[in-house]
Amino acid sequence: MAQATAEKPKTEAKPAVKPAASVKSGKRAVISTGGHQFLVSEGQTLEVELLDPMISQKNTVFEALMVIDGDSVSVGTPTVAGVKVTAEVIEQSVKDDKVIAIRYKAKKRVRKVRGHRQRHTVIKITKIA
Repeated sequence: MAQATAEKPKTEAKPAVKPAASVKSGKRAVISTGGHQFLVSEGQTLEVELLDPMISQKNTVFEALMVIDGDSVSVGTPTVAGVKVTAEVIEQSVKDDKVIAIRYKAKKRVRKVRGHRQRHTVIKITKIA
């Protein structure tokens, strides 16, 4: 008995790892606000901890902890001298989803429910200079 064998057409295997994406030449900076650090670039919109409404009327200025400009990296001690990150306040006092904390002990008549809604400020990074 002769069996016919059909050869499968050869297909090129796709690489397991995608090639590295091209790095944008725009500046990026690390800023600190509300106890958090953010890596930001120009035109980026992000939510930060609530900023003081009296201080942040329209524009806010942050000091840069680190600046990445293409291949050059400047790390501050604690901030990079002469570099400021300017942000525009888009929306003040945005409420986050409610977080509920429950304390319950079975058969002890102990039930306590607490809720909390964190408030944020939405900012847009306008300039890194």
